[in-house]
Amino acid sequence: MHIQLKNAGKRYNREWIFRHLSVTIAAGARCAITGANGSGKSTLLQLIAAAIEPSEGTIEWTQENKPIAAENMYRYMGFCAPYLQLIEEMTAMEFLVFHNNFKPLSHPPAQILEIVQLSKAKDKAIQFYSSGMKQRLKLAQAIFTLSPLLLLDEPCSNFDLNGIELYHHLIENYTKEKTLVVSSNDENEYRFCGQVISISDYKNFAATSI
Repeated sequence: MHIQLKNAGKRYNREWIFRHLSVTIAAGARCAITGANGSGKSTLLQLIAAAIEPSEGTIEWTQENKPIAAENMYRYMGFCAPYLQLIEEMTAMEFLVFHNNFKPLSHPPAQILEIVQLSKAKDKAIQFYSSGMKQRLKLAQAIFTLSPLLLLDEPCSNFDLNGIELYHHLIENYTKEKTLVVSSNDENEYRFCGQVISISDYKNFAATSI
């Protein structure tokens, strides 16, 4: 998926989070959004996901030379973020099967759970998972969704060293055909990205009142 932001900005009330952001994310690119905590990384990622609208400027999404409307973007992406909730009354297997009914997965649910090292807990209710196990399941849902765009916000949250190694294994082996955008201030989470958008470069006007 090809993404074009033109003079994009976002404000809440009278405060600009970022402004005058013009950037192209080419199809198949690996792009990082970096910046300090609270700087607006997640806001920009949600803008790219069409979950929120820009306060100024435009965003254009193109898949195989066909423009995608903002209201249809959810069909074309996988998304993982700490603030997204799982259906904790379900088991991991039930959750992936349910997800597959709405957005097809690239692998069978049982195989996905084996890949992310959750097969032994596949029939356990998610509410009894550790935070690291829940993060593995969130990543599994996002990465194995059949979609041209993958958006990851702080993808290694709650991970130990084994979880971080798994994350890089998943990126290396299961995301090669996707446009990938990672929001993080931890270089270990985006070291494979060839493009970096630093939010601080677009905050010169953040204090300007309307």
